[in-house]
Amino acid sequence: MKSTSKSKCSKLLSSIKMKKHTFALLAICLMFTAGCTSTAKPTRPVPAPDNQTEIQVEEQSGKITFWNEQRKGTNFMNSNSLPDNYTAAKESNIEFVRLAPDKWGKDPDIFFKDQPDPEPEKDFLIGSANGYEGIVEEDFVRLKKDLDDAAARDMKVVVSVLSLPGDRWRQFNNRSNDDRIWQDEKYHEQAAQFWKALATRLKDHPAVVGYNLINEPHPETATKFHDFWTQNYKAWYSKVENSAADLNKLYDTILKSIRTVDTQTPIILDSGLYATPWAFSYLKPIDDEKVLYAFHMYEPYEMTSQNKRKGFTYSYPGKVKVGENKEEKEFNRESLKQFLDPVAKWAAEHQIPANRIIAAEFGINRMVSGADQYLADLISIFDEYGWHWSFYAFREDTWEGMDYELGTDKPHWKYWEAQEKGEPYVYGNDDSPIWDVLKQELNK
Repeated sequence: MKSTSKSKCSKLLSSIKMKKHTFALLAICLMFTAGCTSTAKPTRPVPAPDNQTEIQVEEQSGKITFWNEQRKGTNFMNSNSLPDNYTAAKESNIEFVRLAPDKWGKDPDIFFKDQPDPEPEKDFLIGSANGYEGIVEEDFVRLKKDLDDAAARDMKVVVSVLSLPGDRWRQFNNRSNDDRIWQDEKYHEQAAQFWKALATRLKDHPAVVGYNLINEPHPETATKFHDFWTQNYKAWYSKVENSAADLNKLYDTILKSIRTVDTQTPIILDSGLYATPWAFSYLKPIDDEKVLYAFHMYEPYEMTSQNKRKGFTYSYPGKVKVGENKEEKEFNRESLKQFLDPVAKWAAEHQIPANRIIAAEFGINRMVSGADQYLADLISIFDEYGWHWSFYAFREDTWEGMDYELGTDKPHWKYWEAQEKGEPYVYGNDDSPIWDVLKQELNK
């Protein structure tokens, strides 16, 4: 084929007077020759409209490219799939949603009418935390539909779970910790089987940009460690390393299982003791460039968790009594940054780039005095480091304490009317300085 094509080009050139069209003809011949000398597929994609080209480049580079620049997101932990929230989030310049669909498996009356759970041993997707036997097909259909709705709205999603085999979410476990996974490694294997099965189904979904293996793991609670203000993390971890209570061991087991079926989707690992920044002290980095590391920030919890029932004792900035010893500490931007210092030091020590760190949850009851400044200070710290962040929460339908669009006062009576009717509340009429902080950051 090579000699034939060259002969054709030679005859063509010799039969034409090469004047002003010479270069054009040479180009035609070169293209013709290249087509004849190779049967390999072109290495570059065929030209396409701009949006299609971008999609092809992203697919070729892998989903991890989404995280190469700082991303700003939110959390969805609603009682049901609410596709319209994806639309509203997109309109607010939210770039990704951290989705935990576990509440979908429960009767809404549990949340809205404080009714007892008629099926306490039933858990969404995994069937039952008492023992994994396979993904519940009906549940997966609901999850898949929700992710399709997100993709249709060009929204990216991190899929997280609140429960794993041997680790039922505290709110579905009579408000007590389920520590079986930290006591028996058989649940490690079941968790790995579950995530492998889920990854097999979701690895090619266009909306999914991450698997968050478990929300707020807490191996510490099974081994009498519960107060980072007074207890020694290194001493504690030296006693549990390589046991069922070793979070690193659980993550290694699950990650290796996922990677047998999905090598591309980023995997997100929460730190221990409910994802506290201080638990980074024993977190081991994984030899996988598509792993990100996450923490949650609600400290000081004694301040951020205040509500109408507890009362509002503290404001921000100000002094707060923390830990078992009730030690009074001053909290302001400087002290918040100091609290997050374990994450920054860990990342520097292990050479983890900023775009592999996520403040996956952070928030404060919107009625706490100074709540707007608290969020502004936290976000300014995240931005200073270049970490991704996702605030808690966006239009949660089971609790209004951190629904910042509602403002800093009690919800309008129309909010409760909409809840009673099971209808979406019409946002936009509330004066909300705390939501203004988030809007300003999301619009940057």
